[in-house]
Amino acid sequence: MAPKLQLPYATATFCLIFLSLISPAEAYDAGDALALLLGTVVAVVGLCACLGWYARRRNGQLLLQLLLIMLRMAE
Repeated sequence: MAPKLQLPYATATFCLIFLSLISPAEAYDAGDALALLLGTVVAVVGLCACLGWYARRRNGQLLLQLLLIMLRMAE
């Protein structure tokens, strides 16, 4: 009996075939490269910020920092 093609593999195969039919962009200049680089940097910094926030929240340090900020505001 032949193996059955599972849904994730079928979707990936369909996407690869679909993307291979699209012609590449002809005009790729320095502005496009700069926008791609800037977007990548912003995405990586955002990911690191989210991971740091999650780690602090998990360790309970975020609550301590919020309390210290509230105490400073109350003075």
